[in-house]
Amino acid sequence: MRLSRLVPNSFVIACLLTLVTFALVIGVAGKNPIAAEGYWTKGFWELLELTMQLALIVLTGYIVAVSPVVSRLLEYVAGLATSDRGAVALMGLVSMSAAWLHWGLGLIAGPIFLQFLIRKHPKLDYRLAVAAGYLGSTCTWHAGLSGSVPLLMATPKNFMEAEAGLVPISLTTFSVFNLALTAIVVSVMMITLLKLYPKVAVAGPAPVPDGSDADGGPERAAPRTAGLWIERSYALNLVMGLLGATAFYSLYVDGGSRVSLNVLNFAFLFLALLLHPSPASFTRAASRGATYLHGVVIQFPFYAGMYGLIRYSGLAEIIARWFTSIATTHTFPIVIYVYSGLLSFFIPSGGSKWAVEAPYVLAAAKALSVPAPQAILAYAWGDMSTHFLQPFWAIPLLSIARIEFKEIIGYLAILFLVNFVVVSAAFMLMPYLF
Repeated sequence: MRLSRLVPNSFVIACLLTLVTFALVIGVAGKNPIAAEGYWTKGFWELLELTMQLALIVLTGYIVAVSPVVSRLLEYVAGLATSDRGAVALMGLVSMSAAWLHWGLGLIAGPIFLQFLIRKHPKLDYRLAVAAGYLGSTCTWHAGLSGSVPLLMATPKNFMEAEAGLVPISLTTFSVFNLALTAIVVSVMMITLLKLYPKVAVAGPAPVPDGSDADGGPERAAPRTAGLWIERSYALNLVMGLLGATAFYSLYVDGGSRVSLNVLNFAFLFLALLLHPSPASFTRAASRGATYLHGVVIQFPFYAGMYGLIRYSGLAEIIARWFTSIATTHTFPIVIYVYSGLLSFFIPSGGSKWAVEAPYVLAAAKALSVPAPQAILAYAWGDMSTHFLQPFWAIPLLSIARIEFKEIIGYLAILFLVNFVVVSAAFMLMPYLF
């Protein structure tokens, strides 16, 4: 029986995981159902800012991608693959590279590039191509430039500085271990994609129209009025785009000279204005892009509710203490890798849950004489490891690709096993290599 027949859609998965989390809070943390419900409602809207940020990154990223100039560039890159099999590997490389540069960019790079890849290779296996577009969120983002935990631990006055000190990213993100493991994982994933390519490919839905079609084609003839002239000329786009460009540096500096989601969305929004030929073109692209936002808006609050259940019930501390209690100096990295992956399956919130878990993880590392960079990297790699098996970070991809999570879970399960073996081996060897 195909795995897809056993897996429901992504919204049903969110609901089922919520019920499982309720059961764990009641059964393991020993809380009564009324208290558990209170934790759930307390957390339900805690990711509201993130929900809006991710909705905007999907929307603004789409508007940029369908602009005439970027459309032509993406079509050129998509044409670099000489075969359907190679096109799927290229999809994986684009997703993983973009996510390493910035996790928000990785969320939108896969689904947007997929549309152009399909135009150049209409007969490629759609399910495997979509699965390849998810690899950035599962393999590279937390090991990359925007990895939240390594960046946080390198930031002065962070909440763990008194206990663990500052841990520079030269010892985490830019360590030889992390860079080598990232290169190995990217290479292995691309080879696995090539090996997984089926003998009989299954095509997917037709790609969305390109930039000109998305904008409704040439402007229709209409009476010349001042309002229509503004709507259909480049003048206002240029003025607003330049205004955003001049304000970008101030926003970047005020944000701690870090490319946050707010900074990225700001850049995409005003870049989109500069790239579109008129306000009418921009708004038509936005209207089409908005149709892909329903999954983000509806499902993210349910995961925020799970976050509230696990955080406020004390379940996170119970699980952390149990895992760290069975670790030794040499097994600590692999234990934390597995622990972080397990908890991330229920709270796929990147660095947010680190605030709950860091005191226990770093205290245990210190007690076992394990260097803090080892604990941080093990936690970061574990955090993204189980994203293969749950659709939270795939929601933007699934929405734009017009496909259900259950249709790609078979490929993702195999990719998860390959990734888990490679990364687990690395963290078992870490105490001897780091």
